[in-house]
Amino acid sequence: MQILTYPDPQLKHESLPVERFDTELQAFIQELEETMRAGPGGVGIAAPQVGRLQRIVIVDVSSARKPVPNHGRMVLVNPEITQWKGMAVGREGCMSVPDYTGNVIRAEAITLTAKNEFGEHQEFQCEGYEARAVQHELDHLDGLLFLDRLVSRHRDLFRRKVYQ
Repeated sequence: MQILTYPDPQLKHESLPVERFDTELQAFIQELEETMRAGPGGVGIAAPQVGRLQRIVIVDVSSARKPVPNHGRMVLVNPEITQWKGMAVGREGCMSVPDYTGNVIRAEAITLTAKNEFGEHQEFQCEGYEARAVQHELDHLDGLLFLDRLVSRHRDLFRRKVYQ
């Protein structure tokens, strides 16, 4: 699937909850995951990034360059963060903003609930890089990009030399 890139106005829309858990949804999630894995450095993707305004996110940081604690492949449908703690600044990039990275403040640890692609309830406790990736992808569901959360647009936005 084609990934929408900034400043595409579709990236600024809020997504709607998923109400039907059927084979069409499962096929879309499979295609969304293939799109994420085909992109350089893709550890997460949200349905709005391919033009589907539904609350669907996939995160998998298990292939990160540095090993980090993680849950492996997480399909998060209608996700909600129920708790967070600590705050830290970290560098983020995005397949929808391929030419830049930036420093963003995020919670260091989160608890979230969601359904999987079959409609089954799940709960995760994430920390560090995985928590950051989940928060980044959930922002897409609310029409936000990391650009909207930069610490400072003047000091904390960097042109990417090579997309990795």
